[in-house]
Amino acid sequence: MSKRWITWLLAGVMALGLAGCGNGSSGGTSDGTAGETQQAVKEEKSTDSMNVATYLYKSEPLLNWDPSVEFSNGIVTFSNVYETLVFYDANTDKVEPRLATEYECSEDGLTWTFKIREGVKFHDGTDLNAEAVKFSIDRTMEKGMGASFIWDPVQEVKVIDDYTVEFDLKYPAALDLIAATGYAAYIYSPASVEGYGDAWPEGAECGTGPYVIQGFTPSKEIILSRFEEYWRDWKDNQFDKVVISKVEETATRRQIMEKGDGDITYALPAQDIEEMKQNQQLEITPEGTMQNVILFLNTEKAPLDNLKVRQALAYAYPYEDVVNYAVGGYAKQSVGVIPRTLWGHDDDLLQYSYDLDKAQALLDESGVDPSSINLLLTYTSGDEAIKKGCELFKTELAKLGISLELRAMSWETQWEMAKGAESGRQDIFVMYWWPDTPSPYTWLKNLYYSEETPYYNMNYYSNSDLDAMVDEANVITATDRDAAAKIYSDAQKLILDDCVSIFAYDIDNVWVTNKTFQGHVDNAAYPDVVFFYDCYRGE
Repeated sequence: MSKRWITWLLAGVMALGLAGCGNGSSGGTSDGTAGETQQAVKEEKSTDSMNVATYLYKSEPLLNWDPSVEFSNGIVTFSNVYETLVFYDANTDKVEPRLATEYECSEDGLTWTFKIREGVKFHDGTDLNAEAVKFSIDRTMEKGMGASFIWDPVQEVKVIDDYTVEFDLKYPAALDLIAATGYAAYIYSPASVEGYGDAWPEGAECGTGPYVIQGFTPSKEIILSRFEEYWRDWKDNQFDKVVISKVEETATRRQIMEKGDGDITYALPAQDIEEMKQNQQLEITPEGTMQNVILFLNTEKAPLDNLKVRQALAYAYPYEDVVNYAVGGYAKQSVGVIPRTLWGHDDDLLQYSYDLDKAQALLDESGVDPSSINLLLTYTSGDEAIKKGCELFKTELAKLGISLELRAMSWETQWEMAKGAESGRQDIFVMYWWPDTPSPYTWLKNLYYSEETPYYNMNYYSNSDLDAMVDEANVITATDRDAAAKIYSDAQKLILDDCVSIFAYDIDNVWVTNKTFQGHVDNAAYPDVVFFYDCYRGE
């Protein structure tokens, strides 16, 4: 489990209903029953004129209907319904136009000007303009929820003319990367939203994206229908409708895919993947992600307040076995904090390796009796790869005389323990991390920056030198990314020297697709998203 669930936990599990948006002409109706929804989809699939795609998603496809608040699974839905000013292509490391046709930054990085695309319609029929951009970003900042913190550098959003927006910043920042974020950067219609207040209607959406929300089954399924007036136009073989369906059980997802009733899925066990390669109707595509698995060591609590003990644990971790056995080879051992697919990664950083003799020597130097070390490791229940990796780690530590208790917990319980009283906290906290904005800043600021009250820094680590480096790198990213990357590399060296975390592996997504489902290109900056406008039905 990961940070994205926090918004859900804080807001509560919202029961989903159906509401219209704008003039309602592009919406649909549903009585909220899964059976009838699925039957309707089957009937549409059987109609020659209807081209329907089905995404078998492992969890709820949406947790909060407000695009300024949603900070979790909803990225897989909202990325097809809303759009941002610009788009980050992780495969080329380039920022591309979307609702802005061009932008420029002042030499000091404090003023950013975006030219807004003309002729774009919101789903409610109103026009995109500079006022709508200002309204959306201002509202997101004012609400202060979800990933709204990405806009912290912004002092003011100004409308220069009907299709020009200026952002005045408090300090230099890479606003192009911020404006491309898959959370809290969506632009939506003021005409539809002004009457909502804080109670965004369930089922309502007011974006400019290629698809509108036609219907849904609460916590189970979203049905999208193409927006005929979409500004990029449509081709004959693109999908008319999209079904994003929650299918938690991996065995069920596999069965549906093998029967040919699903178009795309991921997150299946490695053994299933190997067996499914024999199915000639399926395509198996591993893709690198910006997600990594980190074991956070409690640096405030004995014996992990001892550097030598922490280093011993890092050398006792069986990296290769975890990658090959627990993850089935669909991962790579991490090098540093930043995953391989993101700028700021440095292959030349120290990489701890499995070396039990070295671990024993470090324990001897620490002066701590291994038989006195009894550690508690927490992880989120339901993740088989994490579980297997932790079991392997426990076995290796036992060879050193160290006791490791593995405790699978619900995310909310694991989170509460980590933020609770110091005496009751875990020794090792295992979690995935992936970016908000496509920048090393999200790892180093959220996970390693000094905090008075712990939020994501589950190492409980504080280093003023590191803080200064992170702040400096963030400021100069807008004007000199190469220099920023060098500073981020130096910051990672500090973290590795202090050995406050064990960086286990960077994971791959293994996509399973029906061979007739074509055009999907994974973009690691938008985790688990299928951009259906780019996809089509082929032979």
